[in-house]
Amino acid sequence: MLYTQLIDDGGPIMWVILAGSLIAVFVFLKKVFQFHREEINVRELLRGLFNVLKRDGFVEAITLCDNTPGPAARLLGAAILAYERGDEDIRQAIDDAALEEMPKLERHINLLGTIGFVMPLIGFLGTVLGMMRAFQVAANAEALSAERISEAVNMALITTASALVVAIPCYIAYNYLVARVNSITLDMEKASLEIMNFFERREAEKTGALQHDKK
Repeated sequence: MLYTQLIDDGGPIMWVILAGSLIAVFVFLKKVFQFHREEINVRELLRGLFNVLKRDGFVEAITLCDNTPGPAARLLGAAILAYERGDEDIRQAIDDAALEEMPKLERHINLLGTIGFVMPLIGFLGTVLGMMRAFQVAANAEALSAERISEAVNMALITTASALVVAIPCYIAYNYLVARVNSITLDMEKASLEIMNFFERREAEKTGALQHDKK
């Protein structure tokens, strides 16, 4: 097969490149499935929570957050729990939940960026090894040296091209995943602000109602 022939012609460096490409594919697919599984419409979730919380359905609201995937839902659940307990600093509860969620979002993404950065260097290493072999053949004036020199040069070109073929998609995939993380983080921040504003309005309404009753 063509791939087997390329690996044979490229030498041991090709196995490193192949391993890196398999790891990159695994990481990318894993993160894509993770983001797809946890993708939700935050606006609809907030609308449902507000409707429930307006009638003091805290248990129902927390259950809704627990049954909804995604970090934004877990942040909202933490905020509702803190409000129900009477915690004064709801923002701290949200920040604590965010500290747990962010590493889950960013996990393994840097590995993809590292592979994209290192692969050209590995390809360059293969190029250097191939050129060294070519010079050794030429210096020793071996029989059929022209054929062996071409094999060495072929090795150098194959490793460089293979490494770039892996590195370029890795860079694209890395930037795509980073953009997805930024989008999810923005949803988390918006959801946090919305729920805090809701609770502030709710407390203001309660205060106004108490003052009205006293009059």
